[in-house]
Amino acid sequence: MKTGGIDGSQIQAMIAQLKAHATRPGLTPPVIKTEPAPAAKVEFSDALKNALDGVNASQVQADDMGKKFAMGDDSVSLSDMMVSMQKASINFQATIQVRNKLVSAYHDIMNMQV
Repeated sequence: MKTGGIDGSQIQAMIAQLKAHATRPGLTPPVIKTEPAPAAKVEFSDALKNALDGVNASQVQADDMGKKFAMGDDSVSLSDMMVSMQKASINFQATIQVRNKLVSAYHDIMNMQV
């Protein structure tokens, strides 16, 4: 019997090898975790503070690189400075959008009739 270019006897031989290997003494089957490990509990305020600290750090880094480049420091290239400034700008814009969504959600909750 030929299945997709592989002879049926070859498949049977592979299955027999797998069975023989699986029944060898001293081998233990792999342990498969079915339940994910419980994630550490993170407070919203801590997550928000960490995100804001990250945005601040990227802005400080971009500012430092801009100052170094303006002073003629050869260790800072124009492309690195521009990429750093764009990352800081994108981080800040994303933070503004999150703030806008939070304010909007707060207004929606406050306008709900109980």
